[in-house]
Amino acid sequence: MMRMSFRDYRLRNGFNETHRFDFKKLFFPFNFVLLVTAENCIPHNAEVKMKPLALLRPLSFSSSCSSPSRLHALPKPLLHNRSFRVSCSLQPKPVNAEDTSPRSEYEPGLVDDTFLTLFRNKMVKEVGWDSERPGYDGLIEVANRLMLTGRTNAETREAAVRILRSLFPPFLLDLYKLLISPLGNGKVAAIMVARVTAITCQWLMGRCTVNSIDLPDGTSCQSGVFVERCKYLEESKCVGICVNTCKLPTQTFFKDCMGVPLLMEPNFTDYSCQFKFGVFAPQPEDDSSLKEPCLEACPIASRRRVAQNVVGQCPKA
Repeated sequence: MMRMSFRDYRLRNGFNETHRFDFKKLFFPFNFVLLVTAENCIPHNAEVKMKPLALLRPLSFSSSCSSPSRLHALPKPLLHNRSFRVSCSLQPKPVNAEDTSPRSEYEPGLVDDTFLTLFRNKMVKEVGWDSERPGYDGLIEVANRLMLTGRTNAETREAAVRILRSLFPPFLLDLYKLLISPLGNGKVAAIMVARVTAITCQWLMGRCTVNSIDLPDGTSCQSGVFVERCKYLEESKCVGICVNTCKLPTQTFFKDCMGVPLLMEPNFTDYSCQFKFGVFAPQPEDDSSLKEPCLEACPIASRRRVAQNVVGQCPKA
């Protein structure tokens, strides 16, 4: 294939020596693309320096402008429209195939700190002792003392119910049980307490969401609360504390004081927990949560394993 000189190209296409070749018209589409891109991507107060070779770099056009020839037909107002963008052939930012970021945790706010202080003060009043440690760590130590002060597990559960009752004005609980609980066969009250629990108790349990559960009548209802990883169980590290200061007292409180049946299903493997408002709890002898073995990290169980070299039901459950 013969090479054609630039002079021969001009003569073949009707240019003679007197014609002046207008390079501005030849490269108008490329200049237009660079100007539009610079207007949308570079600040107006920035100093822009372009090399002549940049005009010869390959460009990629968006779907709104698929070919350079269409740029001549664009209306003038579009040239000043900042929403119009033409992408350059820049290397895209790499995106990881797998998201390895850690799971987000609930960060308590000012209102959560107020709830923590109120709940801890009520627990301290019941126990008659307070920890020197501040915040949530001190609350867990008070909960451990609550387990030790009760002569039996039944006494511990009764003390926990009294703590929950003291958080509410007495007339409020009575009115809720009298006026709200009968509505919609109990579904209205169950839905309401589920939403309040998910909003106000994340400081105690961690991140949780309202979900749908199956009711005994065969219908489903948005009266469940799923706790992703219960902070109270994770920090206490004890099945007995979970069962006797949280699960059983909370079920009793909602059923007897507010007229809303509740079943709590803690998972001692991944520390999650499912609240089921509107579902009656089984009898203690039929509740599998009361037959769970000790956690490996349980401080009470660890002392028992060292002394007796056995792993069985939690001694405080």
